[in-house]
Amino acid sequence: MADFKMPELNSVVIAGNLTKDPIFRQTTSGTPVVNFSIASNRRFKDKNDEWKEDVCYVGIVAWNRLADSCKDRLKKGNAVLVDGELQSRTFKTEDGMNRTIVEIKARRIQFLNKKGANLNEKDEDISSFTDDSFDSLLSPEDSDLLNNPKQ
Repeated sequence: MADFKMPELNSVVIAGNLTKDPIFRQTTSGTPVVNFSIASNRRFKDKNDEWKEDVCYVGIVAWNRLADSCKDRLKKGNAVLVDGELQSRTFKTEDGMNRTIVEIKARRIQFLNKKGANLNEKDEDISSFTDDSFDSLLSPEDSDLLNNPKQ
């Protein structure tokens, strides 16, 4: 049997509403980071053919310029679309127990709310911000290809 290499794929796209105001901090080295959680609803029909709704709560973390863009623009109830990857982290609780959580490390966040209540469609604040810190992991050749694509 031939060797099979599993592809390395870790990608998530989810839309939902913030469950509370985001928490903005800076690391000791000054790197901005923001944490928030969203509620994403799912509608489905049960075995009795009745509509039901289920809610999935997901933690989101954003770094660098993406965190800065979230700082003043997001608040509880805002709708967002998040593109990112799953990551897990382990920490010690106050009672000394280890706890592991899984969250989404955002690569791109699209803000879906309007700026005001009575605005026209053309005035919608549908903005997208991308974390470009992943670019530092590219080789110089790859970076050149992204910045100067062949015509």
